[in-house]
Amino acid sequence: MKIKHILFSTLLSTFSLATVQAQHTLTQSWSTEASLPIPESVLYSAPNKVLYVALIDGKPGEKDGKGGIAKVALDGKVIANDWVTGLNAPKGMGIMGSKLYVADVTDVVEIDIKSGKILKKHEVEGSKFLNDLTIDSKGNIYVSDSDTKKVHLIKDGKVSTYFEDLTRPNGLLAVGSDLLIADSGTLKKLSATKEVTVLAEGMDKSTDGIEQVKPGEYIVSCWAGHVYYIKADGTTEKLLDTSADKTNSADIGYDSVKKIVYVPTFMKNSVVAYQLK
Repeated sequence: MKIKHILFSTLLSTFSLATVQAQHTLTQSWSTEASLPIPESVLYSAPNKVLYVALIDGKPGEKDGKGGIAKVALDGKVIANDWVTGLNAPKGMGIMGSKLYVADVTDVVEIDIKSGKILKKHEVEGSKFLNDLTIDSKGNIYVSDSDTKKVHLIKDGKVSTYFEDLTRPNGLLAVGSDLLIADSGTLKKLSATKEVTVLAEGMDKSTDGIEQVKPGEYIVSCWAGHVYYIKADGTTEKLLDTSADKTNSADIGYDSVKKIVYVPTFMKNSVVAYQLK
């Protein structure tokens, strides 16, 4: 009887531990129609109650003028495929005040949100493949260049190199005075004093977008079709794997209030919304 009691207690403890450590999940809520030509990035705007979607509509590194920004409603209906046109291969986006900033091959494009008109292009000298973009609370704009392995800074309209010595930086997220960088399968934290800390590693090397769920916990997407949940202790949970049917998961957007993850599917020409639990 004593042995049975010990076994039962062990099983109960194991079950309780598994319950405490239950994984997060993503459940599909909706998908747009497949009318968005190569969506690379999604940016959720709470004030405007809309999704901005960067459309490459061509090759990711070519300056062909085919790219643009679409607007999608929060129920998945496409409001406008051609809200902004005349871009090249737009990718990461950020909002500051009444302006939308977009990484576009070798320029950061400044767009007036109310009119959808391009106001200015900030050339990043020496850049080759600008990818993601984030803006901190002070209005500093950070943009990654995956090909030159650098992160650039636009401060008060002036462009400079902020950090280099990376592997293939893509996703960026400003969190307080820190800058998070998705760098070829690794999530790194760059402090204001340029000290690098590895927060998580071992993900697919096509790491793309980063979103914060709560302090110390993040969601990271990988272009190959994977989405991970990063816990505060650095462990990772794979939330999504659509690689088998060749559906990509590029630079994600996130509604932190409703906990909805918006995934651009790249070659499948749609955006898919998932409920995070």
